[in-house]
Amino acid sequence: MLSFTVHEPPNPPADRIDRAERLAFVRDGFSWTAALFAPIWLLAYRMWWPFVGYLAAEGMIELVRQTELLHPGWTTLAAIGMSLLIGLEASTLRRWSLDRRGWTNLGTVSGRNAEDCERRFFDMWLPQQPVLAQAGARS
Repeated sequence: MLSFTVHEPPNPPADRIDRAERLAFVRDGFSWTAALFAPIWLLAYRMWWPFVGYLAAEGMIELVRQTELLHPGWTTLAAIGMSLLIGLEASTLRRWSLDRRGWTNLGTVSGRNAEDCERRFFDMWLPQQPVLAQAGARS
């Protein structure tokens, strides 16, 4: 079972379909992409402060490696641990970043896969939203 939190940007459009298109679904759980490509992943999601923290921590690990205060195996283990920590906390970092930018958490949804979660959320959320755009106005 997968679970996602659903977030809406600040100042959403009035039309429910336009609002639905701008929602962000953040998956809970470990992210291999974030663990393997941490700096790229952080930049791709515009997480500037976590990126700065990541660079500072990796810089400290490299400084310890250069000064040879610890065996190189320990510094390698610390770097691997840092990547695993980013992978474990990726969804929390993304939710925190969205919250800092003013996004609203609309709720949580669970399902067998991402499509099932989206369908369940929209089945519950769309009927509660007002229809403001003209039916024939879309092309």
